[in-house]
Amino acid sequence: MIRYPKFATTVIGAYSVPDWFEALDRLVAVGQLSMGAMADAQFRACQAAVLDQELAGIDVVTGGEMQRRTHNRHSPPNAMLNYFWQKIPAFQGSTRPKAITTHDPDVFHPAAACRARIGDKIDLGLVDEFNTVSALTKRPVKMTMTSPLMLAKVAFDEHYNDLGRMMDDLAKLLRHNFMMLLDAGCQHIQIDEPLFTVADEHEAAAAVAAINSAIEGLTDRAHVSIHICQGNYAVGKEYDGQIGHRYFDTGRYKADLIAGIECSSYLVEYDMAHHYEGLIGDKQIGIGAVDVQDPRVESGQTVADRVRAQKWATPEQTIVTSSCGFNHHSRGTALGKLKAMAEAKRILGG
Repeated sequence: MIRYPKFATTVIGAYSVPDWFEALDRLVAVGQLSMGAMADAQFRACQAAVLDQELAGIDVVTGGEMQRRTHNRHSPPNAMLNYFWQKIPAFQGSTRPKAITTHDPDVFHPAAACRARIGDKIDLGLVDEFNTVSALTKRPVKMTMTSPLMLAKVAFDEHYNDLGRMMDDLAKLLRHNFMMLLDAGCQHIQIDEPLFTVADEHEAAAAVAAINSAIEGLTDRAHVSIHICQGNYAVGKEYDGQIGHRYFDTGRYKADLIAGIECSSYLVEYDMAHHYEGLIGDKQIGIGAVDVQDPRVESGQTVADRVRAQKWATPEQTIVTSSCGFNHHSRGTALGKLKAMAEAKRILGG
């Protein structure tokens, strides 16, 4: 199993999405800008995301998931869901609103409908993204992917009528793409799951089984992380670019089930990390000590103190990360938080 050095730093995935993506997206919609020009803008934003991580001293980087967005609405789920649904022929037709949280009836997601069996040999674009980002840096590049539970539960199921069966087929598709990533030289893979808390016990157990099916044997060749959060969603009647909110924090926090995932590490919100004490053996734990729901930039000392609060986790087990992605923040704020993460590593002795 590939392990990270003590107090290694990594981001969760998404980086600051430029405000001007929104304007470019509108120009594409009315035919005043080509999709090629939008793709060039995404590439330049990816370059900036990688450079900021390098400047801050982050150990394992991502491309900021810039290729997955043309705007920041319904984020990060639009980059976690719609981007991938569009690549899977089983998800057909236009989207329609689907309520996703008990916190606010006006919070919804533009959900696709699954109307056929999900194929297991579809290219989801992860290898192309990995190659693009890897060409920009000499640092290890991590690829992120949405979990079977998130992809299935938010969609309208008009074919399977069985969430477990739908997740099983999604797991086969994810495994196919993960194997392609390994063959392309990727050694850092992350699966993202914000719905374990709101899922019922049966759904959560089935989701664990699906993830294990997708990653079986992969930890011999790559560091496989599972990012668990409770949402980082910004949406309203009028999208206002607000910071994300934990819209999925209702229900039991199921660390006992999550610990059954045979991964290399768990990346979790710092105030939820205590749930994993005594459950994960010698697997690594990423303490999301940089709070993406706080618009203020923490000091390195604050981040280090949040990590140290988990006294049960040994230094060799501990990874320093953020609670979720930085897509809602301005570049200045996101870069400041990256620097705080790297400073915390120095303070902790990494």
